[in-house]
Amino acid sequence: MLFALDDNILDFPPTHLAEPDGLLALGGDLSPERLLIAYRQGIFPWYEGDHILWWFPDPRFVLFPEEFKVSKTVKTLLKRDEFEFTINKAFPEVIRHCQQIERNDQDGTWITDEVEKAYTKMHELGYAHSAEVWKDGELAGGLYGIRLGKVFFGESMFSKVSNASRYAFAKYVAHLKAEDVELIDCQVYTQYLESMGAKMIEGKGFSRLLEELIKK
Repeated sequence: MLFALDDNILDFPPTHLAEPDGLLALGGDLSPERLLIAYRQGIFPWYEGDHILWWFPDPRFVLFPEEFKVSKTVKTLLKRDEFEFTINKAFPEVIRHCQQIERNDQDGTWITDEVEKAYTKMHELGYAHSAEVWKDGELAGGLYGIRLGKVFFGESMFSKVSNASRYAFAKYVAHLKAEDVELIDCQVYTQYLESMGAKMIEGKGFSRLLEELIKK
């Protein structure tokens, strides 16, 4: 059943009522208050045209940091310190590149100007974070997402240089693991992330993990 959200009410319907493809609701806004309520329940927004759609896929594609797999190519790049790695140094640039990068498996981007503005605000409030890699002083790749408690909700990544996003992800997973983050939400299946150790888990189990790992 698809629910229409009331602009004046921040609550979401129960996640078990999502459609088989994960679609739960439409409408509402991207205020920090609504986004925080959504992410704490494992709900995230995607745009389709002018409409905000809210999703809770079941099963859920996740990565446990201790199960992260580093490819031989990335291991070699890490040993050579191929890129300079930073955190939260260029959030606006990272989300802008994620918006503009061409992707072979997508027609356009879900990162609208409204999404860019909303997540930049979340970054200013300390909830959205970016990881960047640099080559010869130029931004070569990166990723961004939402951090709540011991959970990181990955949103998007980009590369301008071969393997730059893989390098950024490997370095950031190591950083998250060092900070006792226990779960990385990858949202929906990609072969790219599966090769790094991500896997499907049941939606109910995912919800239980969020309750356990996020301090409200």
